[in-house]
Amino acid sequence: MQDVIEFEKFKPYTAKSIQDTEYWHKLTPELQEAINVVSRVMPFRTNQYVLSTLIDWNNVPNDPMFRLTFPHRDMLLEEEYESLHALIAAGDQVAIKRRVELIWRRMNPHPAGQLTHNAALLDGKPLAGVQHKYPETVLFFPGAGQTCHAYCTFCFRWAQFIGEEELKFNASEAEELVAYLRQYPEVTDVLITGGDPLIMNTRSLAGYIEPLLQLPQIKSIRIGTKSVAYWPQRFVTDKDADALLALFRQVVASGKNLAIMGHYSHPVELRPAIAKEAVRRITGTGATLRMQSPVIRHINEDPYAWRELWVEGVRLGAIPYYMFVERDTGPSHYFELPLAQAFQIFRTAYTGVSGLARTVRGPSMSTFYGKVVINGIEVVAGEKVFVLTFLQARNPDWVLRPFYARFDPQATWLDDLVPAFGQQHFFFEHDAEPAPRKTIALTLAV
Repeated sequence: MQDVIEFEKFKPYTAKSIQDTEYWHKLTPELQEAINVVSRVMPFRTNQYVLSTLIDWNNVPNDPMFRLTFPHRDMLLEEEYESLHALIAAGDQVAIKRRVELIWRRMNPHPAGQLTHNAALLDGKPLAGVQHKYPETVLFFPGAGQTCHAYCTFCFRWAQFIGEEELKFNASEAEELVAYLRQYPEVTDVLITGGDPLIMNTRSLAGYIEPLLQLPQIKSIRIGTKSVAYWPQRFVTDKDADALLALFRQVVASGKNLAIMGHYSHPVELRPAIAKEAVRRITGTGATLRMQSPVIRHINEDPYAWRELWVEGVRLGAIPYYMFVERDTGPSHYFELPLAQAFQIFRTAYTGVSGLARTVRGPSMSTFYGKVVINGIEVVAGEKVFVLTFLQARNPDWVLRPFYARFDPQATWLDDLVPAFGQQHFFFEHDAEPAPRKTIALTLAV
């Protein structure tokens, strides 16, 4: 691989520093203006690898990787864009900040009860950087991993990156996590997430992982990461890439499963030689690499792109895992697709791959109540319905219990659906406290 993979040092670019690169001059004045305006609201960060290798600059602005990483005017509502553009032109920083905060409020910064219902308590006090949504799974947000090699424009954790401390959840040390896990022996899985934990150097990452190896109850450690797509050098040519792979082997040798939850949004992310080599090196440690992403308008609504991604992933040794539905947060109006269309994309892609790629599940909504998958669109008792079920739920008794929603060709999220057959409520709404209203979460933004 040395003839096609050269050492490259990671260098991030922001909305300001991107203007000093050759790529800024490839953009029209309208695109430059949109970046200046929208990046005041949504976080923007990219790097040289994304710019030079993943984006097809002859296809900008319609290139999917450009859409995936660069802000766009339509990510804001028209009135929001015009008013913010005018304030920026006037240079009123106080008014700009106030306007941006109001837009954040509308964007539902923490969907699915992340702050209000997933919080973990240790000795009666909220534990920073830990979420406990399902009995067997805990999410851990190490403080040093709360950024990424580049930001996705659709990211449902955008509120982590905008500089508002009230909207972040992160932990500085692993000791409290270990203490918490000892109080809950039913927890078998820890997902280390962010941001991106692999933005950290190996020594820092090991400081969070190695204490978990001493807990017999923990069977699986997961690491959620976009680095496999945005910075595969992390596993190949970074100065501590070999040390990272040694850490992976250490986890596997301890008898625990290590799953790298790789966020691949488009097959172009797997085409470069270094991206393929990263997959080979990861799986060569004994860790598993699973592929997941939401289906997103403007980026990957082509089912044949999904086919290519899954088939190539399987060939390299990665496991297709989830096709998600874009969450109801951030600029969701720009990226969301009707559930009916998402299901048809999934079905068309799924029917064109072999059984080895049919490990993938979807389209799945990560809702307040749990992960709801669309199993089909059928006519039952004379009524056209969505056939739904929980893959994971706050109440384990709900899992794999089918339920039906009246077919709505415009619905984009569970909240848009109503029960079929004249029912007043879905079964889980009787058994659970009401989902938090979006306005409750939104007030945390200001």
